Amino acid sequence: MLGGSGIFVKISETSPSLIAFYRALLALPFLFIWMKYEERKDSSQSKLDKRYLFFIGLGGVCFALDMAIWNWSLSFTSVANATLMANTAPVFVVIFGLLFLSYKISFSFILTLALAMLGVILVILPGQEVEIFGDSLGLIAAVFYAGYIISIKDLTNVIKPAKTLYYVTVITAICLLPISYFETGSLFISFNEFFILLIYAIFSQTLAQGLITAGISKVSAHLSSLVLLMQPVSAAIYGWLLLGELLTLVQIFGGFIVLIAIYMASRN
Repeated sequence: MLGGSGIFVKISETSPSLIAFYRALLALPFLFIWMKYEERKDSSQSKLDKRYLFFIGLGGVCFALDMAIWNWSLSFTSVANATLMANTAPVFVVIFGLLFLSYKISFSFILTLALAMLGVILVILPGQEVEIFGDSLGLIAAVFYAGYIISIKDLTNVIKPAKTLYYVTVITAICLLPISYFETGSLFISFNEFFILLIYAIFSQTLAQGLITAGISKVSAHLSSLVLLMQPVSAAIYGWLLLGELLTLVQIFGGFIVLIAIYMASRN
């Protein structure tokens, strides 16, 4: 589902940060309903200490910066390049996990991750020109997305996925509000734009991120981030099915490499 996010950003005529702001804001009512439904099924309450309040804030800030910077990168480079740079996040999850959080990551997993990244490169890069500024923005976005994934994982160890995503999205919207206003001078959007961004919020933030948060609660952060490398493969398939973009044999081969790597990492 995340593979289609770039399409919404490309067809929207609003500024990049404002798109990210409305993605978070318009998703909140749907995430609130999910949170209440989850609480109805399980009414147990977990007390949040300072550590988890910190990770709620960190997750919200990281996700706000990830979305804003990645949306901006689409203005300076291709969807393919921006997607490739953003999907280096698993590398940073492994680095941060090893350095700061004492994650136990096997050498075989690191080799599998390298194989998956090779597949992603083959899927995305053929025929693409390097745009240093735009690609650099995508890489910076990946660092913040890694921080978001690690924060979500830590939070879902204590609180339910719906509440985790709701709290983090509230912080994300609050962070993006001043950034969006500074960038555009107005938060006003047309009705047609509102409709596009509403669908974007439901599709990418409520459903896609909701499923991701539920998934991260069940497996490790580094495995989650590797499985998310399915995103550029699905983006290439969307381009073929919906936009008539040709898939080369190299891209198809790269897609199979990604799928094999995901299988190798998650077969247990």
